[in-house]
Amino acid sequence: MKASTAILGLAFALASVAQAASSTMPATTPPTIVIDKFAFTPGEITVVAGTTVVWLNHDQTPHAIAARDHSFASKAMDTDDRFEHRFATAGDFSYVCSLHPFMTGIVHVRPTSPSAAQRPRHLK
Repeated sequence: MKASTAILGLAFALASVAQAASSTMPATTPPTIVIDKFAFTPGEITVVAGTTVVWLNHDQTPHAIAARDHSFASKAMDTDDRFEHRFATAGDFSYVCSLHPFMTGIVHVRPTSPSAAQRPRHLK
C-alpha cells in the first residue's frame, strides 16, 4: 500500500514538473502581424535577423503588403490569407498596404549578435 502511494505521489510530481517545463519553453510560432479593421497590429515589431514574420488578413477586404524599399511584397491577400517574409539582414523596414497606403507598419530587425566592431575590446 505504501509503495503504491509513493508511486502515485511520484507520478503527480513528475507530471507537475513536465507541465511547468512545457509552459516555460519558448514559443516556436513566428511573430505575427494581424490585419484587421484597416490596421496592422502591432504597428511596429522588433525581431532578430533570420526571423520570418507572418502577416494574417482578418479583414473582409483584400490587402497587399509592400516594403517601401521594394525588398518584399505580397500578392493581394483575401480574408484569412497569409504572407510570410524572412528578414535576413538587420535594419528598419517600413511597409504599407499597397491597396490602402494609409495603412503603415515597421519591422525593426536587429543583428543576431554584435559585430566585431561593436564588441568590447577584450572580446575581439
